[in-house]
Amino acid sequence: MLKIYNTLSRKLESFKPISPPRVNLYSCGPTVYNYAHIGNLRAFIFVDLLKRYLEYSNFQVKHVMNITDVDDKTIKASKENKKPLNEFTTFYLKAILNDFKTLNIKEPDIVPRATENINEMVDLILIMIKKGYAYKKDGSIYFKISNFSSYGQLANLEQQNLKQNASGRLSSDEYQKEEVNDFVLWKAWRKEDGNVYWDTKIGRGRPGWHIECSAMAMKYLGETIDIHTGGVDLIFPHHTNEIAQSEAVTGKKFVKYWLHNAFLTVNKERMSKSLGNFYTLKDVIDKGYAPLLIRIVFLKTHYRSMLDFSFEELEDAKNIVMKFVNFLSELESIVSQSKNNPKINSVIDHAHEDFCIAMNEDLNISKALAVVFDFMNQINKSVSVLNKEQAKNILDFIIKIDSVFGFIDIFYSQYKKELKKITEKQFINNLIEKRKRARQERNFRLADKLKNKLLKEGLMVRDKRDSCDLSLAKFL
Repeated sequence: MLKIYNTLSRKLESFKPISPPRVNLYSCGPTVYNYAHIGNLRAFIFVDLLKRYLEYSNFQVKHVMNITDVDDKTIKASKENKKPLNEFTTFYLKAILNDFKTLNIKEPDIVPRATENINEMVDLILIMIKKGYAYKKDGSIYFKISNFSSYGQLANLEQQNLKQNASGRLSSDEYQKEEVNDFVLWKAWRKEDGNVYWDTKIGRGRPGWHIECSAMAMKYLGETIDIHTGGVDLIFPHHTNEIAQSEAVTGKKFVKYWLHNAFLTVNKERMSKSLGNFYTLKDVIDKGYAPLLIRIVFLKTHYRSMLDFSFEELEDAKNIVMKFVNFLSELESIVSQSKNNPKINSVIDHAHEDFCIAMNEDLNISKALAVVFDFMNQINKSVSVLNKEQAKNILDFIIKIDSVFGFIDIFYSQYKKELKKITEKQFINNLIEKRKRARQERNFRLADKLKNKLLKEGLMVRDKRDSCDLSLAKFL
């Protein structure tokens, strides 16, 4: 059974969805005012791994990821770029979804924008006002923390010990309020907002950041959802405030399992433009790396462990890719029908069992990868006695677990495509045939000369007794 670390309880818990096999999953999405940096992308790759493994385990996942397309940052940036808010944010929404595609992150089932769900937010705020959890001051509406007795449980906070201005938004984003710890639900329109406002039952203005997720999560997934994810930086105040708002409205538990991924650092420091260590996916590509290597770098470190990024990590990821490419290439070169390893099905079944045991330990990806590498080493020792059908069964197993990893088949398909492109050239085929004849005639000097010539064309030749294997001299 899958066990996951629940931030709310601070312990591993057996995963038991509310209505199995259905799993409702909500992820805090991006604020679309700039390109995502790779630290942002780590959170989305983690969620993708979680979702893929849930589906691998035969759960039916409904995944919602919100888009924050109205807040101080989006309004300020759109004005600086002299573009309407919707046009400006749509551009960066498309950019992040393109990053998802590049990193083989499955797009969520529903990607709602905050600006498309204003009415739902207003309805929640009206209920909170009616129940005494919210109050209005100078046109803005705030949540009264002191009236919600369990506030701060997610972050292990005591109300009397709450940090003043912990959200860092009081001066510029939250306006006046009765208590410094109360947070904004609705922001009254002010001159600097320009034409960004909604005329509603609670007045002219725009929503606060926290209410967006409560409204969209409950609209699309119900009043209580199975899993909510986000970075550790969102535990307080964002997720803490989400719980308060949602449970104040419904009187029900908002989320059963809270999962949070750790930070990504660069040279042990938080990523920032001022330090010159701020990298987007485009920066990785511009440095000559296949962007999907980022997926491997992030996957091989457990999601709750701090990850210090360096470009050397991308070189390590290349080595992982080549392990799989070489292994699968070897399997596909097997043509024997008569050879047989009677234990092979047992070996595959055992590897699959160990893979699931590892992943069931709070998505222990490094252990799962170790299981697969051990399996591959074991197969390599007996590859000479495998027949074609057994080789196919092994290959099918690797591709099956890649439905969780999400990078093996893509790289291997790319490799085969590039290899085919070279080997289909007529003059390359002529060199291969000429070398084959030279070997048959035991003219090894000529054979070696032709082998070197093929190497210059990008092909490595590995001779077997009656044939040879061809591989790319350079990949990635």
